Amino acid sequence: MTIVKDIDARGMHHCETTALGVLLRHEGLDLSEPMLFGLGSGLSFIYWDGKGMPFPFLGGRVKPFELTRNLAARLGLTLTVEETTSPRKAWENVAAAIDSGRPVGLQLDCYHLDYFRTKVHFGGHVVAMYGYDEHDVHLVDTDQQGGAVRTSRAGLATARAERGPMTARNRSFTISLPAHPVSWQDRIVPAIKDCAEAFLAAPIANLGHRGIEKAGKQVPRWLLRAAEPRQDLPQAALLMEKGGTGGALFRALYRDFLDECTRLIDDGNLRAGHRLYAEAAVLWTHVSTLIAKAGESGDAGCLEQAGVILHDLSRIERDAMQVLRRL
Repeated sequence: MTIVKDIDARGMHHCETTALGVLLRHEGLDLSEPMLFGLGSGLSFIYWDGKGMPFPFLGGRVKPFELTRNLAARLGLTLTVEETTSPRKAWENVAAAIDSGRPVGLQLDCYHLDYFRTKVHFGGHVVAMYGYDEHDVHLVDTDQQGGAVRTSRAGLATARAERGPMTARNRSFTISLPAHPVSWQDRIVPAIKDCAEAFLAAPIANLGHRGIEKAGKQVPRWLLRAAEPRQDLPQAALLMEKGGTGGALFRALYRDFLDECTRLIDDGNLRAGHRLYAEAAVLWTHVSTLIAKAGESGDAGCLEQAGVILHDLSRIERDAMQVLRRL
């Protein structure tokens, strides 16, 4: 058995920030999960209802791995990424990192992981690997998936090689700090402003505050859109609250990030943005509750209420990002 020493195998709410936390703590940088999410400019929104999709998807963050790239660039980290179509090379890439005493991040499809409780395909899942033996690998996943867990090497190989939406070709990555690390506190304002700019200037109507407005128009029709409303709507609500989002479709994480920032930076716009995202987080949880209730009861009125709240959320988040852009 080969195990990386001194691993802090702490599971958190969200998969990518959990993996980043493991890798960075091993390098000597220990940041809270909200700070990792915020410094990576992770907040976003997408209303996705593509051809062939059984049901629409509400996403609350930037696309998989973009958060990691953002964080590495902002903090001057060395991010080494490997991708390959060869199963043999894919294993060699991760084993080499572990053998050298360094944990490695993996992007994969969680469907094939032995310990995963809910079997759904999601190709943007990220875990940290810190050990292996002949049969199994040692991973760190989110707290709700068990934190420090094990899965078979065969299952891991299948998960890493899966093709489909949001998947990567056996992607693995390591992170190292520069000899003279930058002050992460000095990178807070640029991270917030970049996130706000991207949110406000989203190029299509499915993204950002315009995407939330679109969701407000589409969600009231979900009982008709769903093939199995009693299953599809509660599942959508569950993903919004419990699917590694930290609650309220990542708005709770961003609220907590802004709260942490207000303790470091004295700025009225920052405090205003925090207040607005605290309001938004409560409303997003209300939306998910109404969506679940509509699926369970068949009451279209719940979806009408959710649509009204989503219209309000579009305005609230637009206003929040406008004040945060002025930092």
